[in-house]
Amino acid sequence: MKITTIILSILALVLIVYNATKLNFDALFVGDSMTAIIMILASLCAIILLQILRTSKRIEELSKQKN
Repeated sequence: MKITTIILSILALVLIVYNATKLNFDALFVGDSMTAIIMILASLCAIILLQILRTSKRIEELSKQKN
């Protein structure tokens, strides 16, 4: 599970970098720039959710060791 979350986090980072290159700062909220902004935000949300999942699995593992 840990390897899967790391791979998905790396893919989300790659998407962020790719979409950052598609931004047009002269017209940030028009056309392809708006799509890139949405994809950047979605990738950031995915990274946050994956970190929450990894933390919850670590807590679950620690609670099983105590019992």
